[in-house]
Amino acid sequence: MRFSDYSLLDVLKRNLDDAGFKRPTDIQYKAIPSILKGEDVLAIAQTGTGKTGAFAIPVLHLLLTKTRRKTKFQSPRCLVMVPTHELAEQVSEVFEDLARGTNVKILALYGGVGQEPQIEMLGRGVDVLVSTPGRMFDLRSQGVLDLSFVEILILDEADHMLDMGFIHDIRQLIRYLPKKKQTLFFSATIDEQIKKIAYSLVHKPIRIQISPKDPVSQNVDHCVFYLEMDEKRFYLEKLIRQHAPGKILVFVRTRVRAERVAKAMKRVNIESLLMHGDLDQSERARSLNQFKQGLVPVMISTDVSGRGIDIPEVVLVVNYDLPDEMEYYVHRVGRTGRGENKGLAISFCSPQEVPILQKIEAWLGKPIEILKLSKHERDDIISESVENKNDLQKLMREIEEIEAKKKTKKRK
Repeated sequence: MRFSDYSLLDVLKRNLDDAGFKRPTDIQYKAIPSILKGEDVLAIAQTGTGKTGAFAIPVLHLLLTKTRRKTKFQSPRCLVMVPTHELAEQVSEVFEDLARGTNVKILALYGGVGQEPQIEMLGRGVDVLVSTPGRMFDLRSQGVLDLSFVEILILDEADHMLDMGFIHDIRQLIRYLPKKKQTLFFSATIDEQIKKIAYSLVHKPIRIQISPKDPVSQNVDHCVFYLEMDEKRFYLEKLIRQHAPGKILVFVRTRVRAERVAKAMKRVNIESLLMHGDLDQSERARSLNQFKQGLVPVMISTDVSGRGIDIPEVVLVVNYDLPDEMEYYVHRVGRTGRGENKGLAISFCSPQEVPILQKIEAWLGKPIEILKLSKHERDDIISESVENKNDLQKLMREIEEIEAKKKTKKRK
């Protein structure tokens, strides 16, 4: 089935075609008809399967074809709750692309930036509000955001919101929304806690689950190198040079590790971008835009960008450090091989990280392919590093200087 076969407005079909959307993904194929009927939906699908399109396409059709309720205050018709600033920007961009040529107004609302422009836009009226919890509750408490006429509530990356401690915010949110509304709950994973929250929000939902036996997308080849901790930087340098100028996303465990790895790459003349939670919003946005545009093709990130962010054409994901949370492995490697593209993900595993790798494999239900290197190959990778060549050249210069001094002394 093609999008042209759906009973969607012509303007939406044109925008879908312009954006390169020809056929629906599995989650889109199963979710769109139910959402168009006005039913509540509980959808579980792995990252990279097109979840945003699964709700944005039918929601825009509903907003354009249904009469807006009269409201006492300016109130969004659709509220999309997301866990991070980056995801708010990304989801709003999808809505904007699909809503071109219509009168639907979209706003991404998040903290870390000035609130005055956001308040001004809200005052002019917004149809789709894509928001993180903090700024949304802040503006509501100031009396500049009304939620009492929301017709559609969407919780995107719901499992990640719960991981980040937003469960109280989600429960509090319901108090400000009308009882009669359509609720769409989208999540990459589901457990008993998520299931309990979901069923407290939705009413007789259509449950959709796209869950292949392997939680890692079939478009991603993923494997692991066993390495000593202090060897990782040499292998990363090698991989970056092999895959240049393609986009490479490198995941580390902490902000400090991210900065150390970036400095190690700088020593070997590899420029990289940083992405972690301690950067302010403008720095994060600048890094993400430069990476998306390919201006700097290497980004070193903590898990702040491992969930939900759709960066086109990432050719390689490197797990420089293995993640502590098992689910994060799938979300990290899911940054490549998106849509119909093929991708590669390589993990580095030090002796200290073997127990983490074993837990990840148990969670996946299968072992991860091991890439083996001979001692000769390992030595070559380390010796070929620009860092080591620079050290060798420095050493040779020092030896030459010592020899020259000895010759000068003999002449005297």
